[in-house]
Amino acid sequence: MNNQPIGIFDSGVGGLSILKEVKKLLSKENYIFLADQKHVPYGGKTKNELEKLTDKILSFFVSKNVKAVIIACNIATVYTIDHLRKKYSFPIIGTVPAIKTIADITKTKKVAVFSTPATAKSIYLSSLIKKFAKDTIIYKIGGSKLEDLVELGDLKNPEIEKVLKECLTPLRKKNVDAIALGCTHYPFLRDKIAEIMGKDVKIVDSGGAVARRTKEVLKNEKLSGNIRSKDSFYTTGDKKKFKKALKNLLDLDTDRVYNLKL
Repeated sequence: MNNQPIGIFDSGVGGLSILKEVKKLLSKENYIFLADQKHVPYGGKTKNELEKLTDKILSFFVSKNVKAVIIACNIATVYTIDHLRKKYSFPIIGTVPAIKTIADITKTKKVAVFSTPATAKSIYLSSLIKKFAKDTIIYKIGGSKLEDLVELGDLKNPEIEKVLKECLTPLRKKNVDAIALGCTHYPFLRDKIAEIMGKDVKIVDSGGAVARRTKEVLKNEKLSGNIRSKDSFYTTGDKKKFKKALKNLLDLDTDRVYNLKL
């Protein structure tokens, strides 16, 4: 057994949706979560900028003696995971839109990927579509502003519903019957998305798949843990705002929230 912690990071609070799913499946593991809120959103940054940022984050995790890292961010995954895997020896698990899943479950052969604009434009996403859904029509929808709105931790903000309707209402006319959420912030908006799209449209996020992959990797690498301790949370932004988001999004009160300068 190996009881070193698992590092999880995102540009902000969206990665908490991944942490939630991973903890369901791997309840005896220990976690260090980092929200790089100083640099949110990642979508407007170049590949080189993202590589430098994620390098600093993984160096921090090395200092915390982690046994594996989960990139709980689609943008960071598609633009940096190859670079990071070449540089670091521990397992690195990424997060990408569940293209294969929606391609497998669709009956109309028309589906959508709802992500940030940067992920929607990425070559990595195009390669996933080509590999797993070449016989399916896939609409790539980029949700501007939503990432920033979720960062505030107030899911009742009327601006969220306004943006969602602008992005998603056109899909209702295209006979789409499945949507992959391609941003880890978006699972927190699942109920609102379902209300707009209707009961016949299946909504899929990557949390479960990331959790299963993490479990498989830990088992194969003989890194599974069995002693649970308290999780630690770090932010490069405002600690008070991050603590508020933890409460609003995960119903979690904890004093183990720290500031980090990258």
